Amino acid sequence: MTRAGIPGTIAVILLAQIVSAGESKLVKVGADGKLVYAPYSDKGDCIPDFSNCGYMGGGVKLPEAPVRETLAPQAGDQRQRIQDAIDKVSALPADAAGLRGAVLLTKGIYEVGDTIYIRSSGVVLRGEGDGDKGTVLVAAAKRKHTLIAVGGSGKAEEVKGTRHAIVDDYVSVGAHSFSLDSTQGLAVGDEVIVARHGNQEWIHTLGADKLNRGPDDPVKNWQPLTLSFQRVVTKIEGNKVTIDAPIACAIERQWGGGEVYKYQWPGRLRHVGVENLRGQSQYSGETDEKHAWDMVHIGAVQDAWVRNVTAVHFAYSCVNASATASRVTVQDCQCLDPISKITGGRRYSFALAGQLALVQRCYARNGRHDFVMHARVPGPNAFVDCKAEKAHADSGPHHRWSAGTLYDNVTCGPLNVQNRGRSGTGHGWAGSVMVFWNCTATSLDCQKPPTSQNFAIGCITPKMSGKGHIESPGRPVEPRSLYRAQLQERLGKEAVESVGGAPR
Repeated sequence: MTRAGIPGTIAVILLAQIVSAGESKLVKVGADGKLVYAPYSDKGDCIPDFSNCGYMGGGVKLPEAPVRETLAPQAGDQRQRIQDAIDKVSALPADAAGLRGAVLLTKGIYEVGDTIYIRSSGVVLRGEGDGDKGTVLVAAAKRKHTLIAVGGSGKAEEVKGTRHAIVDDYVSVGAHSFSLDSTQGLAVGDEVIVARHGNQEWIHTLGADKLNRGPDDPVKNWQPLTLSFQRVVTKIEGNKVTIDAPIACAIERQWGGGEVYKYQWPGRLRHVGVENLRGQSQYSGETDEKHAWDMVHIGAVQDAWVRNVTAVHFAYSCVNASATASRVTVQDCQCLDPISKITGGRRYSFALAGQLALVQRCYARNGRHDFVMHARVPGPNAFVDCKAEKAHADSGPHHRWSAGTLYDNVTCGPLNVQNRGRSGTGHGWAGSVMVFWNCTATSLDCQKPPTSQNFAIGCITPKMSGKGHIESPGRPVEPRSLYRAQLQERLGKEAVESVGGAPR
């Protein structure tokens, strides 16, 4: 990420030239070169492995779909031409890699009067560059809308006869295995939901049942909630099940326990992408909000990507990934100079509500919540080597218990994980198991919620606060990138290189 500002890691690199790197007590490189984890609680909770984040579960190079349709710019609204080309490719058979093909938009300016949809698996929308001389899509509709919407339909559907209770009193953060009352109906390779329940007693412990002050108060108390971790079964031994990616929020019997069940999602898309494009929203006036909000909105997908995309003047985001999005990579993208009022519900440059997403080498300018998590996000998710300038608000989890996000070498304005109390409609505790690793921020608040923990390790800031786990303030630690070190440990140096990083 070098096109619109200095790389987010320069501050860390410069300090490292002056002060030798430290190490964390919780994750460090051992004498044999392997990562050594230490629990941060007496229940065995450890910082989780974030390396499953991204396309195909991490460590996989993004594919190059063959071009099946090519369009050149023409005068007038081009939305229907582009949509017709996408629909034509959508009707083609998929190859062995699950790809139908790409629609290529050659360099030039394309006026787009409405939303472009990708609604079939294996389809890619590609341009010839995200600079102002590349492929420029001008969002021309004078109303709140999305420029490119990617996603399928439906929701996760439980397979009858496969739901089983977790019988462990406590499943720790970072765990990959747990015991069930039975494994009948489950098999290795099954896609499952690991449901972590949070009951009314847990909400009371968080103080989130005391936010409302009366019948006319718009702020709401929390209600019992469930985090639904989408996982794949990798091993079954008796009634013990092992899954591919870790649990990012402890599952505790006293707070509601958990369950596992197999699911299907026939309407969800796979192997879809948007790449090498520039979006520019037309507007009238510096606080105009009747124009495009999201450049790319990602809905019901598993295994998707957005790369080398620049959004200019969009009121909300460059990429907004919904709660139905899983295993998404967003890389080398920019969100520049949004046009909107500078207030709530605007300028969330790179926003995640789904799980197992990787946002790397992305840049934001003049945003508010630039690298942000929404409510009840099951995690893990990761922001790596990202940078925000001229931020009007903080980065970090925004509300209602987002669980398990790594901020790895992120440079930004304020970086916070905190109890937001009555903010919004009752945000309460914004996040748990948030890991700020070697970040640089104008200020940093790392608070500890009841029943969980948050972390600021190796971070550089003139103002540090909070009672979370804070280590090595002002002194970066090794490994420089926790995400890449974990990926290398799990899949090898080639996996790190495949996502555009340097092995440690």
